[in-house]
Order: sequence, then structure tokens, then C-alpha cells
Amino acid sequence: FGRPIGDFQAIQHKLADMYTETEAARNLTYKSAWEVDEGGSPNTMLASMAKEYASRIAVKTANEAVQIHGGSGYVNDFDVERFYRDAKITQIYEGTTEIQKMIIARELQGKGF
Repeated sequence: FGRPIGDFQAIQHKLADMYTETEAARNLTYKSAWEVDEGGSPNTMLASMAKEYASRIAVKTANEAVQIHGGSGYVNDFDVERFYRDAKITQIYEGTTEIQKMIIARELQGKGF
């Protein structure tokens, strides 16, 4: 439309959401690591929350990046296509998203929630 795609408000909003959610995932991961450093033993629920949330946000963000790039984002020649594939596997290996949610729920139930 005769101007950079980043000048459009809808794209700016997507980018703002993507960055905010990525920072939230990063901080949840840092908190989990910090608790291990401070206490010596892993907080299972916090680690599962970090893994589940970070992997969900990675997929969501990569999906938005593909959408922003349109048809070009879907072909193998562009990095965003690889980013999406790399993000999706994080929901599968080292404990699927569903397993992480089961761990979180089990921990919550044990705490009387």
C-alpha cells in the first residue's frame, strides 16, 4: 500500500503483543531458575508453568510472524517458517503441553486450590 508494513496500526499492535508476551514468558522462566538458585531445589509447578507458557507464546508469536509476512512467511526460504517449526516442537518434547498442565493442576490441588 505504498508504505512499510510496520507503519500500519494493526501490525504495530501485533508486534507490541508479541513482545509483551515474550517478555512475560522470559520473566517466568527467569523466576523459575532464580528459585532453584536461591533454594537449591526446583519448584516443579513454577518450572512447568514456565515451560508451558513459554512454548505456547513461542508458537503464538511465530504464527503471528508468519501471518505478518503473508504467503512469503510460509515458504522455506524465509526464517519465520523455520521459527514456527522450531517453536512448535517446544510444545512436544521434554513434556508436552498437556503434561505440563497436569503437573500444574496436581501441584495446585496439593496446595488446597
